[in-house]
Amino acid sequence: MALGLAVPLAAQLACGPLLILINPAVPLYGVVANLLAAPAAPVATVLGLAACVAAPIPVLAAGLATLTWLPAAWISATALTAADLPVAAVPWPEGLMGAASLTAVSAAVLVLALPPRPGRRARIVRRIAAAGLATVLGVGMGTTALRTVAGPLTLPGDWSIAACDVGQGDGLLVRSAGAVALIDTGPDPEPLRACLDRFAIRRIDLLVLTHYDMDHIGGVAAVVGRVGRALHGPPGSAGDRRTLDTLDAGGAEMIDASAGMSGRLGAATWTVLWPRAGDRAFPSGNEASVTLDIRGGGVPAAVFLGDLDAVAQRALLAGGALRPPYAVVKVAHHGSADQSAELYRALGAAVALISVGADNDYGHPRASTLAFLRADGCLIARTDQDGVVTVTSVDGGVRVWRERAPPAAAGVWAGRVGTAG
Repeated sequence: MALGLAVPLAAQLACGPLLILINPAVPLYGVVANLLAAPAAPVATVLGLAACVAAPIPVLAAGLATLTWLPAAWISATALTAADLPVAAVPWPEGLMGAASLTAVSAAVLVLALPPRPGRRARIVRRIAAAGLATVLGVGMGTTALRTVAGPLTLPGDWSIAACDVGQGDGLLVRSAGAVALIDTGPDPEPLRACLDRFAIRRIDLLVLTHYDMDHIGGVAAVVGRVGRALHGPPGSAGDRRTLDTLDAGGAEMIDASAGMSGRLGAATWTVLWPRAGDRAFPSGNEASVTLDIRGGGVPAAVFLGDLDAVAQRALLAGGALRPPYAVVKVAHHGSADQSAELYRALGAAVALISVGADNDYGHPRASTLAFLRADGCLIARTDQDGVVTVTSVDGGVRVWRERAPPAAAGVWAGRVGTAG
């Protein structure tokens, strides 16, 4: 057993710091997976080499290649199974700092794995190695648990709408009867992946890509292969189409959104309010952002405005598709100044969600936007200050929970005629 473990353990300790430079994560089952794959490796190597050498004789080469498939398939199956296990990898700091810290951890493991040597200095070295390794394991296991099995315990269990803290971008979740919708993916896969892990979401029943700015589609890699249906706005470039092709190749059913479409999310109903099909005035971009009305099935009446500008907002209001009053509005374009105060007044929303990055270069959300939202009686929740925000439907109103807000700031909000408490 010791001899069998020695090779994969040595490989893990030696190669781990270098692999951190490629992928900042430590595979938790790497040693066991390599131990299981090890018997097949020499067989696959020898037979594969023989198939290459026999290439001038096609029949022989094909036969050897077929035999090579058996050990190669075992290695592949072992790797895929290990990667699919819960908590398959522990997040690790990236770059040279991450490589250096993992080198120190590998050295501590090596010190503890070797037989103890006599002498006071050797005992001190072993104690330092044990203390350092215990600290790293404690922090690593705690961080991993928070992002996996323990993550949902840090959140309200009855949430129906959630704004992920993905930086300067949008990433919003809606849940009804166990089905989940994700509206935009933020600018980067990692923050979105962390949010989905924390909410214990493995499958996205409905993905909505409102438009194709990077702060709305940059994190799409985090959900490729996990999407049932993808509702998307009109693509304006070849790059936009490539994003859609990636989702399509991952098995998502692609739906070109236009006003009037509707469908089910669990027990809730979603309706596309914007853009209008074939609208030449707003062909793509912010002005053609997919705007969604979701309500019912435990989801309070909510409208998600994407990045609509003031002109498109006024056109949406004039079109008569809105069904106010709303309990929740996702404020357009991260609270920029390009808003129609008239639209928000007509929505009559109790809660205004602003998905925005801390210390962003755009000055979002703008003071003018915050001013008219407050004047309309909205409770404002913003991810740059509050972190993750969730909304839960309760009798007579909604309950808002904010990750970084003081306890007194959370409570039930019943709208303009009610109070928070």
